[in-house]
Amino acid sequence: MNISDRYRELTDDVRLLSAAAAADSAAELEKAQRIIIEAAAGMAELEELVGDIPRIQLESKLTPVLMKSHSQLDRARLLLEEQGAEHRAAAVWELEQKIYRLLNAL
Repeated sequence: MNISDRYRELTDDVRLLSAAAAADSAAELEKAQRIIIEAAAGMAELEELVGDIPRIQLESKLTPVLMKSHSQLDRARLLLEEQGAEHRAAAVWELEQKIYRLLNAL
């Protein structure tokens, strides 16, 4: 699978997680939910353009977006763990690992 397809798949995964977070009505998880939604929005900005970016420029274009999303998801995961939402924190951790693997592929 090429970088563009992996990025799109990852963006879809983060979007699905943000939709699940938005559906969760627990008030104490609200901050983590907002952070996940922000990460999804940041990644979605390049989703359509990623296939048009020349291979040589992929690293410089995607790395800042992926690093920011990783950081946001990490903050959300820590908040979820503090609130006792281990199952959701585990899902966030899996996405963080996917981002890290994509960064390594760049």
